[in-house]
Amino acid sequence: MKYLITDDSKLARFSLIKSLKSQVGDAEILQATNGLEAVEIMQKEKIDVVFLDLTMPVMDGYEALPKLLEINDKAKIVVVSADVQVQARKKVIELGAQLHIQKPINVEKMQEILEII
Repeated sequence: MKYLITDDSKLARFSLIKSLKSQVGDAEILQATNGLEAVEIMQKEKIDVVFLDLTMPVMDGYEALPKLLEINDKAKIVVVSADVQVQARKKVIELGAQLHIQKPINVEKMQEILEII
């Protein structure tokens, strides 16, 4: 399994990677700082699971999500965002995300996410 963590915050990426590694050990984990980087990585790598922030420069999560699924429609997209408004959650699910989870994610929450997807 290959994972892609996409967030413009270095701290948020580090936190997600730490929680993810506690569950998946030595699985390959790639990083992107915005949606455009995520799309470029997805074009080169077979990514199984993407953790995607919504608010990022260059290309936000709303724009990146359908592009990521266009490249690999089997990828699981988990939106991880501080934006927990009902309309944000509804929109990302409509765009194809499996889950919309509020930041931050701890080890227990990561375990739940991986069991669901």
